[in-house]
Amino acid sequence: MASEQKHGPLQQYLLLAKSLRGAALVSLIRGMLEAPGVYSFGEFLDLPCVKELSLDPNDGYSKLLNVFAYGTYNDYKANEGTLPPLSEAQKKKLRHLTLATLAANTQCIPYSVLQKALEVANIRQLEDLLIEAVYSNVIRGKLDQCKQQLEVDASFGRDMCPQNTGELVQTLKDWCLGCESVCFAIESQVHRVRQSRECRLQSQQQVYAEVSNIRNMLTAAASSSPLSSAVHCELEGTPEEHGGFLKSISKNKSISSPKH
Repeated sequence: MASEQKHGPLQQYLLLAKSLRGAALVSLIRGMLEAPGVYSFGEFLDLPCVKELSLDPNDGYSKLLNVFAYGTYNDYKANEGTLPPLSEAQKKKLRHLTLATLAANTQCIPYSVLQKALEVANIRQLEDLLIEAVYSNVIRGKLDQCKQQLEVDASFGRDMCPQNTGELVQTLKDWCLGCESVCFAIESQVHRVRQSRECRLQSQQQVYAEVSNIRNMLTAAASSSPLSSAVHCELEGTPEEHGGFLKSISKNKSISSPKH
């Protein structure tokens, strides 16, 4: 998905948060977690005022922000006792974020997996949630009601937890190694093609040289015989035509040679 869709609506919250502290900042966070179109929170978590908020051991909103930035609905349920309660709008957004995580790893997701991950009671509610996610540009795909699965075409990329950057670095290294292997294979193929071309050119040059030598020899041994005239005429042609004519000469010589 386009980065503007992820980060554009967030900018107003970033600007407002810089001048807020305490309860005002918490109120802003609650509104941001409900706001349509805001699905990226990593940049907000990097603000100094938000980092100060995380130093308060009794504050759960910085932890809740981390769940929305990097976690899933099941992560929230597992720590529900230490986190602020969610409004219906916040629950829906967290389910959308969970869906984006699932869609990033699997192309076809069974309804049963989605129901468990999103904690949705029935198929009707699940399909309504999936349709809302598609219209919100969280995912692109289609519902296969016959096979009871979601077929994913694309999804937006979520924030990456700083602790997981090592995995990203390794992925990029593997990709670079793959690119180097492909480049090496292409260079090897180009080298073989060049060698083959040089061999063909050398062979062609040898043919031209041999034909030129034969022409010079026949010209030097000028004769008025019909055969010499024919040889002279035939050698005026292209090198590719000489092969057949030289074979003809060889055949005639073998016929005319006296038998002992």
